[in-house]
Amino acid sequence: MQAITKASQYKPDRSVVERVPKVLLHEHLDGGVRPSTVLDLARRVGYQELPCETESELADWFHAGAARGSLPLYLEGFRHTIAVMQSHEALERIAYEYCEDMARDNVVYSEVRFAPHFHTSEGLGLDGVMRAVLSGLEHGKQDFKVSAGLIVCGMRNQSPDLSFKLAELAVAYRDQGCVGFDLAGEEAGHPAKEHLRAFEHVKRANFSITIHAGESFGPESIWQALQYCGAHRIGHGTRLIEDIVIYEGKVIKVGALAQYVLDHRIPIEVCLSSNVHTGATPSMAEHPFRFYMDRGFRVTLNTDNRLMSRTTMTDEYTIAVEQFGCTLSDLEKITINGMKSAFSHYDERVRCIFERVKPGYAKLREELGLTI
Repeated sequence: MQAITKASQYKPDRSVVERVPKVLLHEHLDGGVRPSTVLDLARRVGYQELPCETESELADWFHAGAARGSLPLYLEGFRHTIAVMQSHEALERIAYEYCEDMARDNVVYSEVRFAPHFHTSEGLGLDGVMRAVLSGLEHGKQDFKVSAGLIVCGMRNQSPDLSFKLAELAVAYRDQGCVGFDLAGEEAGHPAKEHLRAFEHVKRANFSITIHAGESFGPESIWQALQYCGAHRIGHGTRLIEDIVIYEGKVIKVGALAQYVLDHRIPIEVCLSSNVHTGATPSMAEHPFRFYMDRGFRVTLNTDNRLMSRTTMTDEYTIAVEQFGCTLSDLEKITINGMKSAFSHYDERVRCIFERVKPGYAKLREELGLTI
């Protein structure tokens, strides 16, 4: 058998995947806390409602609770992480550790999101919350040589007035490291257009928007995110596939919405493990990721919640290889898609692509004896 010499044919094993440069656009700060940190912070503040007392047991508990095929069930564990994220010190530490985790996973650029109002129950104001997280990110970026931006989340199931306040907060911190505004939470019964005032403020400020859509609701949610709210990226987008008619493996019709997403290069923030855990897709085998890739959609890969889904970017990239047949060239394309779609400034995106991403993949190809 002739040895594979092209990166477009080479399917890397995990040891190679660990080394490829990665870009992460969709991760929640309160969903990616280290189990050891949750335990330590709980002890420090006297929080006694954790279900387990050891790191391994707690990690297992979070994962088992999240992997029940339901978004509302998936979100239940967040009450524990949020409970220990109520001080400047805790928020700063978690943001700092996030950067360290990204460096260990060879993530060269990432964006992490959170809802600041969830962290004000012990006296911190919204500005104090923002300063704490941004301070942790800044120190982490300097110490671990990674790039990271912060996204502020409004919540679909909460007051549109609160979303507007959070949108103002996001814009106010744009020069301190905040890069965008998001709307998260349960889609069904909570349409994004109810929060239109917040999005109008963000758009008028020439700021960036991503919206969770097409995770627990169908294409209508994605359409609203784009055409009412002006989203620049779609979080998850799993159920966009419902706007495409496929019969016996052949595409019969591409709906107007899916065609728009394709034509306008709207980035899709795919989170493979999480999408199975929340029931956004019935199984990994049925996930539309490979279809999106083959049809030319701008697909990115993400973790969503590393603690809840017990995953890393290396894990997600490995799933792409083992479950969907992605090659080294595919991973490079996904990484570049992510960097092109980032909310950092254009010159920063270009610099990262040509100084971190492309050289990293070129070095691996050379070491592996592969051509493009």
